[in-house]
Amino acid sequence: MLNLDNPLLKLYLNLIGWVAVGFILGRLLPRISSTYLAKFLFYFGTPLSIVAFIRGANLSGAILIAPLIAGVATLAGGGLAWIAVNFVSEKRLNILDPGKNTSECKTTWNLPTQGSFLLAAMFGNTGFLGIPISLSLLGSEHFAWALFYDLLGTGIAINLLGIAIASYCGNSSLHQDWLTLLGAIFQNPALWALGMGFVSRSLPLPAQMAGLLTTAAWAVISLSLMTIGMQLSNLNSLHNLKQVLACLAIKMLLVPLIFGTGLTLFGMGGVPRLSLVLQMAMPPAFGTTLLAEVFNLDRELTVTAIGMGCVSLLFTIPIWMWLFNFP
Repeated sequence: MLNLDNPLLKLYLNLIGWVAVGFILGRLLPRISSTYLAKFLFYFGTPLSIVAFIRGANLSGAILIAPLIAGVATLAGGGLAWIAVNFVSEKRLNILDPGKNTSECKTTWNLPTQGSFLLAAMFGNTGFLGIPISLSLLGSEHFAWALFYDLLGTGIAINLLGIAIASYCGNSSLHQDWLTLLGAIFQNPALWALGMGFVSRSLPLPAQMAGLLTTAAWAVISLSLMTIGMQLSNLNSLHNLKQVLACLAIKMLLVPLIFGTGLTLFGMGGVPRLSLVLQMAMPPAFGTTLLAEVFNLDRELTVTAIGMGCVSLLFTIPIWMWLFNFP
């Protein structure tokens, strides 16, 4: 008999269930529906859930280390991806056929493909996917670790470094100056909601209103998972399989394993460490698809990495729970 009190089992039931509902709706509804839902969550739903959960989150300890770890992990993923593109692939080609020049390797790893590979290896879905998983497994008390990692780490990095990489590797004439990028960051409703959440922590709410706020926040989490399913329903590519597997090995295995071990050696343990490792281990962000489209990168590689990454997540979460769920 299934033990429904098991947090991992409850997570999988919610994760698979709501994503499946979104996948079905994505097949039935117009393609633009997922865009409208994502915009609603971006401007209203996610800020509401941030205010609700940050009110009850534990902000003690070295919470600000989360965005720092996010930035370093992002750079590490990019560094490993760059090594894979520039050294590992060429060396493997030379071993397989010493008499052949590297033109085949260069064709396989053209600049747009390199850009998509780097972005998928660096930026994870720490918002729509990482935060619901963290909340389900670790509870709202430790919500701030996942939120700070996503909002002040991944969010800022993808808006600055991500756009810079996409602009350099792409074939688009669209370039943005730093003032425009910084303006986009400070106009992010989630960032303002974080500030409102801090302020509102000292303002008591009637029990009924607090309960409604929490219920609405969890409803937003369910809608976020449905959005994932609707977006997955539009992914139908399995190209560049070897490159995608290499990318996911870096993003979802190597980086979290290296940093999780490093955090342990530096004395961090328990829920904060596990929360950071889970965020590092998220599959590539859906935002990388937008960058691939805007800057004419290798969209096929991007969407394949996202689809396979979401499926792989079901198998990798138990690994991180087993390795790092101890004091």
